[in-house]
This record gives sequence, structure tokens and C-alpha cells, in this order.
Amino acid sequence: MAHTAAVATEAPPGALPGQHPGSEFAPLLRTVKGRGLLERRHGWYAREIALNALALATVVTGVLLMGTSWWVLLLAPVLAVLSTRTAFIGHDAGHSQITGDKSVSRLIGLIHGNLLLGLSHAWWNDKHNRHHANPNHIDKDPDVAADVLVFTREQAGERAGFRRWLTRNQAWLFFPLTLLEGIALKVSGFQDLRRQPPRERTVEALLLVAHVIGYACLLLVSMSPGKALAFTAVHQALFGLHLGLSFAPNHKGMEMPDPDAARWGHLRRQVLTSRDVRGGPLTDWFLGGLNYQIEHHLFPSMPRPHLRLAQPLVRAHCRETGIPYVEAGLVDSYRQALRHMREVGEPLRSQYP
Repeated sequence: MAHTAAVATEAPPGALPGQHPGSEFAPLLRTVKGRGLLERRHGWYAREIALNALALATVVTGVLLMGTSWWVLLLAPVLAVLSTRTAFIGHDAGHSQITGDKSVSRLIGLIHGNLLLGLSHAWWNDKHNRHHANPNHIDKDPDVAADVLVFTREQAGERAGFRRWLTRNQAWLFFPLTLLEGIALKVSGFQDLRRQPPRERTVEALLLVAHVIGYACLLLVSMSPGKALAFTAVHQALFGLHLGLSFAPNHKGMEMPDPDAARWGHLRRQVLTSRDVRGGPLTDWFLGGLNYQIEHHLFPSMPRPHLRLAQPLVRAHCRETGIPYVEAGLVDSYRQALRHMREVGEPLRSQYP
């Protein structure tokens, strides 16, 4: 649910402020625009949103009908998958992939983020904007800031106590920790309300509270408290895991710009820090188009169904300019990400065999 840094009027569509027409990126941008790949796909998204809403309504109906039986827990994994699909729609709305109307994009983001998921649209946008502007930059990308996980040995060297133990074992703990990601995102959204302007905070807060109340009422009206707790645990854990599986392959283990070196241009900044995941239609569906991470970072407002069409153009352009274009299979992408996290924690393990 995010839109990359706002594009200045003098910059070409899809580029960041300061991107000059004679840059390495400009010829690729002209080719992509010439193919119509930056044009919106309103019909495609209308169908996706409608089908997702219908699927969610079907699961809610199933919960109401099956709530007295433990079989209702079988619907929790289904709801987890649909929750991730909902997050993908909110993400695309934040990037203005669905429509160029900012008010409509925000409305779609608020519905799919705050109301349906309990995830703050404004918080995610702010965080994700900064990530897109400077991916993998240790001083500017919030996604690689030292928190539960760390991404450089310098960060690892500053850990102490329980966090030091976490870092030593973070490669093994990564996927178990993603089971908590859904809850962590909700908490972060509520905490961010203090940062938001009063008017935005009111709308965001009301929708977040509406989600919590609606979710609790759905479960407690249809099932016993014990079943409701079990359903929540399964649903939220698998939702977090699905999000983790979707985001883990994108940047972990890729280049991290030197904060003291010259700033890369848009093409190198986005390509060198990102990894595409090879696969077919099932991979596209499961990862919500984020498997085309390089294309998505180069053209954040490009509609999701156009990313696969842009991939051969981007790959060929990178080959012509001598910029490495990294692709990996799904399993191998996770292996590379986990290997990086293990290497970061290696000095701490060597100190404590």
C-alpha cells in the first residue's frame, strides 16, 4: 500500500525527481511508454477488487454458518490468503497503479488497508515511500533499519542482550517471526496515529477501530471464545507468513549502497538492490506481482498485469548498459535471503560457539 516518492512535474513519468532525460533510465522509459505499459488497467483492477470482495464475503458467510464447529478453523487459512490478496490491492492503490485520482486511490487504500485488514494506509505509505526512494540504503530505507532483524555486520555488532541472541539466530528465526508480522503491522499502524495530521488521524483511527470491532464481533457472535482465539491465531499467523513469503525475496541479500559514496542514478539504484523471482502464473498470483520487483521499483505506478510484459524490455536494457539483472527461482530466492541474514550474524556466532 504505497506510492513511491512524488514525481516532479519536470521529471518523466515513472522517474524520480532529478532524473534527467539523458540518463541510463531515459531510453528504457521511452520504450516502456511507447508500448503503453504505464497506462492504467481499470477493468482488470475492477474485476480483481470485485472477485476479492466476493471471496471475502463468502468466507464471512462460511464463518457465520460453521462457527459452532471446529471445522470453521479450515476457513482461517483461506481468509489468510484473501487477506494477503487484499493487502496487494491496497499496495497497488498506494502506488497509483489502479487510478491516477489520488482521492480514489486513498479511498481504495483505506478500505483495503484500514477497514478490511486493520493496517494503516497512511503509515504504510509513508514507510514504503521512503523504501522505494532509497532501497537497501542503510540510512534511508526503513526496511533495513535495525529492529528485530539486522542487515549489516555493523548493525549486528551493536546488538546486546536478547537482541544479540536474535541476531545470532535470525536466519533460523526469520520465517517463525513472520507468523507475528500481521499483528506487528497492526500495532505499528496504531502507533503511527500520533504522527498523522488531525483530520487524517481521525479517519484512519475510526476505520482501524471499526476493523477491530467488526473482526471481534464476527468471531464472537459465530463461535465460542476458545474457537475465536484459535481462529484468530491461525488466521493472523498465516497472514503474516504469506506477507513474509511475498516480501522476503525482494531485496534481502542484494546490493546495499554505500552511504558515503556517490548516489546512484534511478536505474542502478533500483536494479542493483532488487531481485526478480522466476515462475509462471501461479507465482505471479501468489506473490501479487511483487516477483517482478525490479520492474515494480523502476516503474512503481505500472499496473500489476503489465509488469511481466515490461520484464523482457528491462532485462534487455540492463544487458545493453552492463548492469547486472538478478533473477532466482522462488526457493532459491529464499535461500539467498536467509544466507545473507546468516552471514550478518556470523561474527556473533563465532564469538559464542
